Amino acid sequence: MLKIFKVTAILEGISYLVLFANMLIIKTNNPELYHTLLRPLGMTHGILFIGYIILAFLLKKSQNWDFKTFAIILIASLIPFGTFYIEKKYLETKANA
Repeated sequence: MLKIFKVTAILEGISYLVLFANMLIIKTNNPELYHTLLRPLGMTHGILFIGYIILAFLLKKSQNWDFKTFAIILIASLIPFGTFYIEKKYLETKANA
């Protein structure tokens, strides 16, 4: 399940950045394309975000994450590039240990 969480973390981070790019770049340059992309991008990101949170709760006990580590993993999903940091710092270390 850790591999699934790692993939979900990376995909969630990518979807977050794509959603921001849609909001910041495409909206100003091409409003019609922005509205066309908003729903599928938002839905994809929402599903990946919920999956990330659910998987984090499921892995908390099996990975022996303390409260601080678990909180950092959850908060990282709200910050751009946060899930990439988590994947490298916490998940890579745990997978190799």
